Amino acid sequence: MSLSGFGDTGKAQSPPALFPAPEADAPTPARRRGGPPRNAPPQGDDAGRQLVFFGAEAAEPTVADLAGLLAGPGEVVRMGGTARLSVQVDAAWRVHVLVAELAARGLAASWEPTEGERHAVRTSYTRVLKPLAVAWLHGSVKRPPATFHLTGRRLRLWLAAAGTPEPPDGFLLRLGVDEQECWEPIGVALAAAGLSGKLLGPGEGGPAYRITGRRRLARLAELVGAPPPAAPPNAWPP
Repeated sequence: MSLSGFGDTGKAQSPPALFPAPEADAPTPARRRGGPPRNAPPQGDDAGRQLVFFGAEAAEPTVADLAGLLAGPGEVVRMGGTARLSVQVDAAWRVHVLVAELAARGLAASWEPTEGERHAVRTSYTRVLKPLAVAWLHGSVKRPPATFHLTGRRLRLWLAAAGTPEPPDGFLLRLGVDEQECWEPIGVALAAAGLSGKLLGPGEGGPAYRITGRRRLARLAELVGAPPPAAPPNAWPP
C-alpha cells in the first residue's frame, strides 16, 4: 500500500496525523488500543447477527465499489485508455481509511495537503478504472449511469470520504459542489436503499443529503458496517 504526499518542494511528507493518534509503532491505518484485530471472529451480539443483504460485510471489495466515492465529491478523469480517481477530504483520518480501501482493491494511492486544511487523495492513472470513467463521464460532466445503485460498500466509501454526523439525530452525506446533474439520481438511489433523505442546497449547509430518523440511521449503520479503526469517536453512524 502506498501512502505518500508531496508538498510544493517535491519532498515526500509524512502521512497526516490520525485523530486519535496511533501508537508510535502501530501500522497505518492504526488499530484502536485494546480493540479486536481485523478479521477476528465476532463476539457478543455480533456473533448471532446475520450480514445485511448488500451490506458492506456481505461481499468482497471490488473496483465497482468506488462508485460510492463518485456519488459524493469524488472525481474521475480519463487519459487515453486509463483513468484516475480523486477526492478531497476534510480530515486526516479519512485519508488513512480511503488509502486502505483503495489498497484493498489493488489500487495504490497518494495524498497531498490542499487549501483549508484539506487533503486530496488520488490514484494513479490505470486501465482498471477506465470502465468506471466510461460509465460516469458524459464528456467532462459527471453523471450517474442509469443502472446506478448503492450497496453497503459503496455507501461505506461515500461516508468515509464525506459523511458527517449532524447532532442531535441526523447524518449528512455530502455531494459534489458543482454537480447538480448528479444530485437527483443519487437521491433516488438512496431512497431505493431505504435511506430517503432531504437534499440540502449550498445555502443550507450542503450540497448534501440529510438522513434522519431512528430507522433510517439504523439502516445506514447496518449497511456501512463497523467503523474503521482510524475513525474518531462519533464520526460513524451509531
